[in-house]
Amino acid sequence: MIEIIPAIDIIEGKCVRLSKGDYNTKKVYNENPLEVAKAFEAHGIRRLHVVDLDGAASHHVVNYRILDRLAGHTSLVIDFGGGIKTDEDIRIAFESGARMVTIGSVAVKQPALFKRWLVRYGTEKLILGADVKNGQIAYNGWKEESANELMPFLNDHCAEGVKNVLCTDIDRDGMLQGPAVDLYRGIRQEFPRMHLIASGGVSCVDDIRALDEAAIPAVVFGKSLYEGKIKMKDLKPFIDRSC
Repeated sequence: MIEIIPAIDIIEGKCVRLSKGDYNTKKVYNENPLEVAKAFEAHGIRRLHVVDLDGAASHHVVNYRILDRLAGHTSLVIDFGGGIKTDEDIRIAFESGARMVTIGSVAVKQPALFKRWLVRYGTEKLILGADVKNGQIAYNGWKEESANELMPFLNDHCAEGVKNVLCTDIDRDGMLQGPAVDLYRGIRQEFPRMHLIASGGVSCVDDIRALDEAAIPAVVFGKSLYEGKIKMKDLKPFIDRSC
């Protein structure tokens, strides 16, 4: 059964969503992320994906106090990403209550540092952020495209012990046009032992069903919830079956 992971993206302490990672498309949905997180928890959600968009833009963790509030006032298992570039950043993230961290840019630009973190913190606590645009890995808040192609990038890091991968199709993110099911199915075929988390494009509960039928282990989504395209009651069968 696919794991349901709502997302909370944070700018200036507020719950927001972007389209294709473009900060100019920012829309504020709630000025209190803790209120949003508690609502998810009340409906049986157990996992939360939190993105520090200020951190991604600033190249260091910014909204760690929000993370601390979310972790301190809910029982949600939180994975946190955005701006984690140094040993100090990752330490702050874990000390502020993250149970896992998502690492993208460092894995692209500083693979030796990423490998060191894998050894220090363990493969269960690190999620490789594989953000893809036109088949290439993007980084630094999706503003830059690397020369890395998706499959070789995943292969290299899986060889180093990576187990958890969050793959975002950037062109679909926040667009409510459906997820890249074929992309994720292809990744699963190539890496059957990977705990793959799909992200980008989820517009309705049928999209989640399609990912579930494709045997994708988990899905992150947010805008479809905030826009009312998916109601929490629609997710109850998935939540109940995963308990």
